[in-house]
Parts: sequence; structure tokens; C-alpha cells
Amino acid sequence: MRSLTVAQARRFALAAQGFGVRRPAGRVDVRHFRRLFDRIGLLQLDSVNVLARAHYLPVFARLGPYDRDALDRFTTASGEVFEYWAHMASLLPIDTYPLYRHAMADEPAWGVVQRLETQHPGYVESVYRQVVDRGPLTVSDLANPGTRTASWWGWGPGKIALDRLYITGRIATYRGPNFIKMFDLPARVIPPAQLDGEMVPAHVAYRLQLLRAARHHGIGTVADLADYYRIKVPVARPLLAQLAASGELEQVEVAGWKGPVYLHPEAVPLRRTRGTALLSPFDPLVWHRDRTERLFDFFYRIEIYVPEPKRVHGYYVLPFLLDGDLVARVDLKADRQGSRLLVRGAYAEPGVDRMHVARQLRSELETMAGWLGLGEVEIADRGDLAEPLRFS
Repeated sequence: MRSLTVAQARRFALAAQGFGVRRPAGRVDVRHFRRLFDRIGLLQLDSVNVLARAHYLPVFARLGPYDRDALDRFTTASGEVFEYWAHMASLLPIDTYPLYRHAMADEPAWGVVQRLETQHPGYVESVYRQVVDRGPLTVSDLANPGTRTASWWGWGPGKIALDRLYITGRIATYRGPNFIKMFDLPARVIPPAQLDGEMVPAHVAYRLQLLRAARHHGIGTVADLADYYRIKVPVARPLLAQLAASGELEQVEVAGWKGPVYLHPEAVPLRRTRGTALLSPFDPLVWHRDRTERLFDFFYRIEIYVPEPKRVHGYYVLPFLLDGDLVARVDLKADRQGSRLLVRGAYAEPGVDRMHVARQLRSELETMAGWLGLGEVEIADRGDLAEPLRFS
């Protein structure tokens, strides 16, 4: 069994996630989007828009400035991408649709749906008929969508019914203008080749997803690889052992890592750790926080749901990747009305050359501001990197 250092594991991980190639020098087009989906497997969706929609940011981190409208057209109109619950709500390559049909068929009953049907018999089926007759439509387009019962996840009846129908595969969804979730029949959204093909059994689907996770991560523990497509660890553990036994994955050791570690046979370590990137909280390189700490010695937690007085670094904090290391973090907000990229806090990691980091970070922030159509970068006083960043 091969033994690797953490530095070697990091090089495998960075290369697998697409940080081993230069950003395109010219216009970014659908060829780049296809390669990106092949490289990282999915884009996680999230409604937080304090900087930019979550799925836009990993694309920027790897490709640099690009046309977000072009990405929207690719993900909604090309027939090459669909939305489903993978690593949370995600955009996925269409050829993986068969891997989720078993989950659609086997989705257990939701208590909230059972209560809804008890209180309003036939309501879910009536919502389905509206999609059949009138789709595509949004929650508000329903004849009787009901009202929210609370903030955040206090969904109204219409939202509950549509999401149940979507998760069980009876309807499909995609994003309309302004990120609005549209619901329609699968036959009007999913190409026939994927929709009508044979269902992949659950154990085969999990096996294939774990192989994909290993290719996207390059290297990882059982928990790392299971997390990519949110497969339960007890399900993933024996399947990964089988994949290693069959030679489809290589079991290795990484200094300081516990348990089995698996390396994809196509993984190639990064030769040159050059370049910069701002990573969103939903970027696959850092979304599994324990792995981020093991790979980069970088403790990272999202603080969106933490009360403001208790936040350590800020509301929407992005780690800064510089030449293969996470060297800083910045709390960012897009002030669209004032045309400013607000740096509400900037913090250097211990032991880094702050002036060098500040210069590189300033350049990346200005590039991001231009991509977002913002006129200037404004830096607040919070954090030990704020002053060198302001004067870099």
C-alpha cells in the first residue's frame, strides 16, 4: 500500500478539481462548461445571493470571468444538464439522470405530505394535474398554493406538493429568470434517452456515484467520497472496499488520516501549484469541512446561520487559494446599487507573507468585481489583512 504525505494528497485533490490548468485566455463557451461538469460532476445550488448565486462561483474560480447568462442557457436549454437532489440541490450532467431514478422511486413518505393529504385529500394530485395541463409553472402559479407557515423552511402546501412530486420524479424542475424554480413534466424537460432508459438499481448507482466522487475528489476517505453525492457512510464503506478489491480504486495511506483512503486511478498530482481562486462555501474543494482541514490545515465553517454577534469572520466568507494553499479568507458582499464589491473582513492565515497575499488577493478581487459588473472594491477595517489589502 502506497503512503502519501498530506502535501501529495493536496496535489491530487487540486488537480482533480480543475485547479491544475490555466483559466481560458479567450471567451468562455459551452465547451468549457461541459469540461467543467465532467471535471467536478455537479454545481450545488443555494438561494443566498449576497455575492452571487452559489453555482456561479465555482465556475468563476476555475474559468475566471465568463458570461453568467451563457451558463444559464447551457444549464436550462441545452438538454445537457438537469436539476436534482445530489449534494443538496444540484445541477448535474444529464447522463447521470438514470443514477437517480431509483431514489425517485424509493423516496419514503414524507410526514408533512401525509398531514397535508389528511387535511386536504387529493391536493397533491390536483397540483400534479395543474402541471400536466398548464406547465411549466411556479409555486405562485398554482390555483391554490397556500401560504407559508413560518420563515425559512415553513413551506406552504403548494411548495410541499411540488417538491414531493419533483423528488419522486413525477415532475422535473429547472431555473427560470431570477433563479425562480419552474416545474414541468419530465417528458418536457428530460431527453427521452435518459427518461425512458432502464432504471439503474440502487447498489449499482451508488457504486457508480462513488467512482465518480473519487474521480472528482482525486483522493479521499470513506466520509469524503460518500459526502460528494450524499451517500450514507455505512452504504459507501463496503462498496468502496469492493472497488479497491477489484482494482477500480487504489487504497493508500495518507499521513495523519484515519481509516481507509482511496485514490482514483486517473488521478494525477498537480505539477505546479500556481494560480489564485476565491472559493465559495459551496465549492466542492472545500464543502466537506473536515476534509478541508485535513488537506489544507484550514478550519472553515459557514456562519450564515450564526447570529451576527457570534460570527468570527463574517456572513459570507470565501477562502482564498493561492499557489496551492488556503492562505486567507474574505467576507464579501456585492453592493449592486452602489456598484461596489464590499470586503467586510479580510483575514490572513498564520505564517503567510501578508503583503504578497494581499497583492494577489487584491488582483483577484478586482477581477471578480469586473465579472460582477461592479465598479470598485471597497475594503472595511475588519481583519488583520484589511490594511495591507487596502494599500496593495
